[in-house]
Amino acid sequence: MTDTPPAAAPADDSCELGTGQSGTGQADAGSLGTPDPEAVAARPEVAGELESRLAFTPAALDLIKRLWALHGPLMFHQSGGCCDGSAPMCYPAGEFKTGGQDVLLGTLELRALPPAPAGAPPREIGFWMSREQFAVWAHTHLTVDVVPGRGSGFSLEAPEGKRFLIRSRLL
Repeated sequence: MTDTPPAAAPADDSCELGTGQSGTGQADAGSLGTPDPEAVAARPEVAGELESRLAFTPAALDLIKRLWALHGPLMFHQSGGCCDGSAPMCYPAGEFKTGGQDVLLGTLELRALPPAPAGAPPREIGFWMSREQFAVWAHTHLTVDVVPGRGSGFSLEAPEGKRFLIRSRLL
């Protein structure tokens, strides 16, 4: 191992991280080292965890609300990608089959749409991750954000001219 610090984080979605201001391997503030103070935390779902390791930016919430209005209940699945900039996939709830190879990382709770009838089920969106990916990101907080561009594969945001992505920071 050398004492040479890693190169600064590249502008693309590659997996190399800069040393950032703290020298901890996180990118500079405003990229992935600093949490978004306006992000909404998901309810933690991993056994034994009391604090959320998953949040959604206001921009992501706006797009999620629009997609819910168009497609009904939603779910997310993160199956791969090594680091910051990986794309979670958004599907109609139940469209992507999950099983023992997946971990429910968190559940986003959306406010009920007025007028919500008494006893209406909450608007909840599960965020799933492959167990293999979860092992790689076990010590990482993930923030779902939105950037301009075309979503990948069958993710519901593809026609919207935006795509979901993950911004990460070490816990």
